[in-house]
Amino acid sequence: MTETPNTSHAFEIDQQTFETDVLQASTETPVLVDFWATWCEPCKSLGPVLEKLAGEFNGAFRLGKVDVDAQQELAAMFGIKSIPTVMLVKDGQVIDGFAGALPEGQVREFLTRHVQPLEGEPAELDGGDTPAETPEAAINRLQQAIATEPARAELKLDLALALMRAGQADAAQAQLDALPANLATDARAQRLRSELDLAQAVKQAPPAAALQQRIQADPEDWSARDQLGVRLLLEGDPEGGLEQFLTILQKARDWNDGQAKKRLLAAFATLDDGELVGRYRRRMASMLF
Repeated sequence: MTETPNTSHAFEIDQQTFETDVLQASTETPVLVDFWATWCEPCKSLGPVLEKLAGEFNGAFRLGKVDVDAQQELAAMFGIKSIPTVMLVKDGQVIDGFAGALPEGQVREFLTRHVQPLEGEPAELDGGDTPAETPEAAINRLQQAIATEPARAELKLDLALALMRAGQADAAQAQLDALPANLATDARAQRLRSELDLAQAVKQAPPAAALQQRIQADPEDWSARDQLGVRLLLEGDPEGGLEQFLTILQKARDWNDGQAKKRLLAAFATLDDGELVGRYRRRMASMLF
């Protein structure tokens, strides 16, 4: 059974239209992707809210609907664990998202963080010359806020992110593991989890130069390619890292239970370069589909 969107700003997504209607289209207009299923009761309450807001925002974003039963590979590509899950794609990259059927007010607040209705003007921000807050200052501020308002779980996610920015990976992991279930699936939490997984993957790995020597001696040393890809990704050469993962995907897709695909998805979740992510996501999709 197919759900028919009710607004001119909503459309259905499948594997054939994903690249053009989502990745490429999002370079001009953000695309809000709603992963749903016909048997999902929360999806039935969230869907009309998303369609209503798509109309109110008057084309500031488009709403794409993915039936996870009909489009299982697309759902797997985005690592969907529960539905409804909503992700906002801009410039070919997932920039934010949420899981669960949030109330309309919270969905509206989520959207206004990234887009503005076309008939309105974005609010001007004051203090443009104010120095950016350091991770250490953010940690101190958030710890004080949590002590004052311990029930505000979202502050704990903010603290986990600040700890990671400060290089305190173990402390960030502890905060992440302690998050309640509704925040554990938040897009920011998923990104942090990807960053921590990548950092853990090369904790005991040889230096990049040694890994490159192993690959020169044996181009099919997939373990060395995998570790080199992660090292390059974390050490400032994301394109070089993505190339290593794509090579494994192309030549040994099933190696280590499909780890190359998992690495690519984790990398996409952590990178801020929308053009780079979009380009490599399309290349990955062409190999998988």
